[in-house]
This record gives sequence, structure tokens and C-alpha cells, in this order.
Amino acid sequence: MKKILFLHGFFASGQCVPAVALREAFKDRAVVLTPDLPMHPKETIEFIRELIDREKPDLLVGNSCGSFYAQMVAPVLGIPALLGNPHFQMTEFLKQRIGEHQYKSPRKDGKQNFVIDEALIEEFAELEPIQFNNSIPDFKDRIWGLFGELDTLAHFEPLFLEHYNRSFHFPGGHTPTAEEVRSWYVPLAEKLLNQ
Repeated sequence: MKKILFLHGFFASGQCVPAVALREAFKDRAVVLTPDLPMHPKETIEFIRELIDREKPDLLVGNSCGSFYAQMVAPVLGIPALLGNPHFQMTEFLKQRIGEHQYKSPRKDGKQNFVIDEALIEEFAELEPIQFNNSIPDFKDRIWGLFGELDTLAHFEPLFLEHYNRSFHFPGGHTPTAEEVRSWYVPLAEKLLNQ
């Protein structure tokens, strides 16, 4: 059975709506892994790489910050990726949200509170200038972007198209609903899996 690794957004968890919808949609056709990602970016990339090493997924699917990570590791590890509403400038996003927050979906470790501070923003600032360093010609058609036409948070399709060729739109916002996942993410994920 094929295996998909879903990487959630910054405020989300492995139990967020898109993760659950993807698991349900593929339940008879593929194993969908939906781990909780660490908050700090370097730790997250290390976590993703170790998970990929162990689980050997056939496809990465990301949303928002999860797409930021997927784009960085996919070419290095030779895995195709579907990037939902990729957020390539997390520093700008986080600067406006300094302070204490709660995750929008439950995490397995039970920790629901976290703090955005200058140190965290600086970690993302170190990665942003080098985030496309691994994009290679062979992957221009193996990393696809899916952009919500009503997304008010991330507007990075032009930047995406500087590095990759395949971009798609869906009539939704930044975080897809379960129905949008079934209607838009799943068919594109299936196409990428079968390439």
C-alpha cells in the first residue's frame, strides 16, 4: 500500500481537519501519516527527515507552514510533494503574532499552549533565504502547488512558479475544509502518487 506523509500548518496538529479528511479519503488505498510537528523549524526538518527515513512515504502533502517544510525536503529525499497554500515567509506571519497562543487542534502530547517569540522568528529567518536551495530541475514537475482563491494569509504562487511548473487553484481559503480536501487535494495527490 502506498504511503503519504501529511505536514500540517503552524497552528495545527496531526489531528487538524485537512489531516483527518486526507486519512479518511485514502483509508482503503494508502496509509496517511499525520504526525504532530515540533514548533521549532530546524527540529521539525530533522524530525521530518527521520520520519521519512523510517516510513519511506511515496508522497508528501503539506499545508501552509507544512508546505514550507515539504518543499525543502522533497527534492533532497526524492519524494514528490503537493504544497497546499504554501507559506514561504513565516517570519512575517509570526512577527504579527508574538505572544502566547493555543493550537487549533489537539496534539498527542496534550500541550495546547505555545509562545511565539523573537528567538522562534529568528529560527525561521535563518531558513527563509535558503529554502529554495534544494529545488532542482528534475523536481520542477514533481512538486505541485495548490492555491486557495480565498486565501487571505499566503500569496506565494508567483514565488512558487519561479521554482516549479505545476500550479492549481481551488475555491477555498487558507485552511481547506474536509470537503475541499476531498475535492481538490485528494485527486491531485492521487495523480502525483501514480506518476
